[in-house]
Amino acid sequence: MDVALASADQDGLRDEEPLRVIVADDDALARRMLRDVLQAAGIVVIAEASGGREAVELSHFYKPDVVIMDLVMPGIDGLAATRQLAAKAPGVKVVILTSSDDDDIGIMTLRAGAVGFLSKSVGLDALPRALRGARDGEAVVSRRMTMKLVEALRRQREDGAGLRPIRSPLTSREWEVLDLLCQGASTDDVAAALVLSAETVRSHVKNVLRKLDVRSRREAVEAAQRMRQGLLADELAA
Repeated sequence: MDVALASADQDGLRDEEPLRVIVADDDALARRMLRDVLQAAGIVVIAEASGGREAVELSHFYKPDVVIMDLVMPGIDGLAATRQLAAKAPGVKVVILTSSDDDDIGIMTLRAGAVGFLSKSVGLDALPRALRGARDGEAVVSRRMTMKLVEALRRQREDGAGLRPIRSPLTSREWEVLDLLCQGASTDDVAAALVLSAETVRSHVKNVLRKLDVRSRREAVEAAQRMRQGLLADELAA
């Protein structure tokens, strides 16, 4: 898999502190392989985690530059752990490394706060440079996913559907729910799309209605449209 990275430092020669990484994977053999590859490249593996909860706790304690996170783990999975780190430790970069090569799942992880999504089929020798790129503010994704993101931007509707205000009473998860409601999704549709239970979706919808001070899903959709129209007006006036 080709990885799309900015070409700021192609030869990898750097005069700075070593990259500090936490490896999170429930497979002990996979952790050892990753540790050996990264340490051989001069990257410091400061800790290993066998689950998402442990990855979050270790990240709060050690404050690594990057967490390389498996997606499927027992207890708190990689996606939930990424959301927690994005909310509570935004300075820690998360790169998802998973056996899945599904671009839609990859985009979901980016929305959750990851800066990278790589399939485990990528050559391990490409990882050190990819993680250094993540530390330096680069997106670490396949070229195919980059094109998919470009296509998504091209499809963005002129009415602003999908836009979100920078300041909003809604959380990122509540906006994900509201975005789907704006597309006409039912409770079950939202649950399937976001991998949530129907009861959790109903709870999010109640919070959306309360925070937007509306009484129905239709009114919530209308409120979202008004906010987005305001954003578009601001962009046109800028």
